[in-house]
Amino acid sequence: MSDNNQDSAISFGPFRLFPKSRLLEKDGAHLHVGGRALDILIFLAERPGEVVDKRELVKRVWADVNVDDGSLRFHIAALRKTLGDTGKSARYVVNVPGRGYCFVASLTQIAPAPSAPATAIPPPRSLPAPLARVIGRDEVIEKISAGLAMHRFVTVVGPGGIGKTAVAVTVGHRRLAHFDGHVFFVDFGPVRKPELAAITIASALGLSVNAEDPVPALLTHLQTKPTLLIFDSCEHVLETLAPLVERLVREVPRLHVLATSRESFRSEGERIFRLFPLDCPPRSDDLTVTDVLAYPAAQLFVERIAQSSGPFQLSAEDAPLVADICRRLDGIALAIELAAGRVNAYGIAGTASLLDSRFSLQWRGRRTAIPRHQTLGAALDWSYDLLPASESAILRRLSVFAGPFTPEAAAAVASGDGLSAAATMEAIDNLVTKSLIAPSAARTLRYRLLDTTRSYALGKLNEAGEARRIAQRHAKYFRDLFERAEAETSAPLADWLDTYGAELDNLRAALDWAFSPEGDARLGIALTAVAVTLWIRLSLFAECRERARTALAALGDHDDERVRMQLLAALGWSLMYGEGRAREARPILEATLELAEKLDDKDFRLRALWGLSIDQFNNGAFGRARALADRFAEAAAHSPDNTDLMLADRLTAVVLHYLGDQREARLRIDRVNSSLHVLAEKPKIFPLDLRISTQYFRARILWLQGHADQALALAEQNIHEGRANGHALTFCSVLGQAACPIAFLAGDYEAAERYGTELLEHADRHAIRLWGLWARAFNALVAAKRTDVDAGLPLLRDELNRAGDARFLPRFLPLLGELAACFGQANQVHHGFDTIESALARCNDRQERWYLPELLRIKGELMRKESPQSDAADACFHEAMELTAQQGAHFWQLRCAISIAQLRIGRDQRAEARAVLEKACNAMAEGSAIADMQMARDLIAHLRV
Repeated sequence: MSDNNQDSAISFGPFRLFPKSRLLEKDGAHLHVGGRALDILIFLAERPGEVVDKRELVKRVWADVNVDDGSLRFHIAALRKTLGDTGKSARYVVNVPGRGYCFVASLTQIAPAPSAPATAIPPPRSLPAPLARVIGRDEVIEKISAGLAMHRFVTVVGPGGIGKTAVAVTVGHRRLAHFDGHVFFVDFGPVRKPELAAITIASALGLSVNAEDPVPALLTHLQTKPTLLIFDSCEHVLETLAPLVERLVREVPRLHVLATSRESFRSEGERIFRLFPLDCPPRSDDLTVTDVLAYPAAQLFVERIAQSSGPFQLSAEDAPLVADICRRLDGIALAIELAAGRVNAYGIAGTASLLDSRFSLQWRGRRTAIPRHQTLGAALDWSYDLLPASESAILRRLSVFAGPFTPEAAAAVASGDGLSAAATMEAIDNLVTKSLIAPSAARTLRYRLLDTTRSYALGKLNEAGEARRIAQRHAKYFRDLFERAEAETSAPLADWLDTYGAELDNLRAALDWAFSPEGDARLGIALTAVAVTLWIRLSLFAECRERARTALAALGDHDDERVRMQLLAALGWSLMYGEGRAREARPILEATLELAEKLDDKDFRLRALWGLSIDQFNNGAFGRARALADRFAEAAAHSPDNTDLMLADRLTAVVLHYLGDQREARLRIDRVNSSLHVLAEKPKIFPLDLRISTQYFRARILWLQGHADQALALAEQNIHEGRANGHALTFCSVLGQAACPIAFLAGDYEAAERYGTELLEHADRHAIRLWGLWARAFNALVAAKRTDVDAGLPLLRDELNRAGDARFLPRFLPLLGELAACFGQANQVHHGFDTIESALARCNDRQERWYLPELLRIKGELMRKESPQSDAADACFHEAMELTAQQGAHFWQLRCAISIAQLRIGRDQRAEARAVLEKACNAMAEGSAIADMQMARDLIAHLRV
């Protein structure tokens, strides 16, 4: 290739590559190629037919940044996709195993680019030198460059530090040949007087003009040749510059203008291109180095570390920290570069910890950078100082919001002190235009401040002495908002959460301030009391527990008893649903009930009775749970709300189910089911979705009664409804109470594994600890059953031990029974006996009888394994069979019948074996496809031979 300044084209197939301009064309049309992929193509095409070692290629493309082979393969694949290099027909880039890559296309010609002049075009002195690479902006640069071909006035708009200047300069170099080198860069940053705009342009063009009116000479000069003017940092001179640009574009047909500004010109003919932050890695617990480096924000961070500190390789441990830094800096290029400059001194973890400090606003960047880009504070000072007083006041006050906020919230908190709500909204519109506030992506309109802007504005709020007053106004607004939320629970959950769930960060900020030394504790107490519904609906029981404790500690002994009752109920419920067997839940709920009786508050009387019943249920006191359920039903009978009667039936049905009375439980749960169509709103005293939670207990009861097909279908439908509902605790219960155990009992271990995996992921994502513990043990059980019991048994035992006291929750009992069965299968019968005796003692002590027939059957199987001729197994099976008849539990009857039949067959009592199997199969109304029915049918067929 030539060494002159011409951009010679490398032609192959239908493609033409312009290395200097960094352009790739196919049949004359521009192709978009990622920056790394284009670097690879240029390097390989400059050495056609030569195998380029992978290490050499990585060093050329990534410079001092160490990356793995996966990144290289990723960009090679992207390049091949762009070239249509399928490996079947056209071949351009091939992999030479063990060596590297080779450009194998035939170069049909090497010719100068048609648009380039015969001699080199020196860049104008005013255009800054091209940057080596602008990370993450290839597509943007291509779009702006193409846009300049169609439109004569383009403005790149975005907040300070986002990279507008870098993009504009790169576009200028890209367009040099198209304008015969007549591309001029005009920096308005240093200009303090807007009336000097025309003089500044003329000076950049090298014109000597009449200082009083330079515009005529400027117009005359620009008529002579096609010209691109790049106007940078225009926001502070728009008043004068906007009409001037409009006139220049109108009167000079061959003039194109590319401007950068924090707000648009709002001029005739202007086309706006809004520059967004660099894409950042998402929040995820399992991001790899390759995952993180796939995002431009992280690429920029790592590259800047290498430039300032020498060769750098991102480690797996640091990758999540880099992802977090990029997100917290909102993908703002300047902020990322400044943070990367701290890594040499503080390390990545140290740099991440410093982001919360306002000192980060003063981190210095390159000495050669323009003053307003040397620190984040300077960049924000530049924007802030340009604001009129009303807009700077609104920006300061809006910094009190943590996360997105609605227009209504902004007007309520930021207006006042001479600023009306209408003036506030007008100021917000102007701040959006000036890129200081961003509309937030949501179903309803919300705004947000970038984190760096918010940190800066909070500092200004404190300097102005307004912080406490605005924070108090903010907390009062959200107290009133969540009072309304409590009254609107009849709305669909998705709509309710869209309105109120989005305010969680603001709620937290308001409470943190209220209970701080300079806060307002009484306001915090009131806000905590009205926010309970939100925490419960978001399944944030741990947060509810801690917030309620804080508020109760701040509540005086003689303060409002109604508020105390509300906070005690919140604390009791969060302990009960979040911790399960929490010892302190019962006295707290009893205190709630005492206050509800004293205040004659029907709702909280029911809340307390419900909580006390579930608490006794969780602690294995099933008799006391039944008595409290009866008290709940008595109180609900006098309630004007029909849903309270439905809740009474549901609560009683659940207790009866676990007590082993499946017939009466079915009667109650069916009564609830038949009334669901009239349910107008979500009951106030129940944290789960009543429709969905009714169905998973119906599925359990139907299964035990022998209606296997109905139970399976209902469980499947329940999963779809629970997933769509969006309530985390409800969906955990859908999976854990019905989907997982029913699939397991059906012998469908593939479905059980799928549901168990989903439950664990969901519980971990929403920090629902108890279901997470259960899911881990359940998944270990499924693994033991599906693969090798000897390998899976230790994991199941370890997970159950790890669950600690949670093992005494009713949901864990079947896992303990299956653990005993696994011990038997692994020929560790003595461990099986220890486990089963402990479980049987638990059932007898607690009246936890629903699973008792299966425990007795498992004990009988252990006895049969230990002594095949012993009558002890027969006695266990007989006792289990009697219990199945009492309970109406035909599924346990079927399982017990199979065990009895196998015992009889071993003793050559074939007729008795067949009779017991046929009776059990006939009792099963459905379920011909489940594993136990198939086994029973196979045994019957064998016995008929």
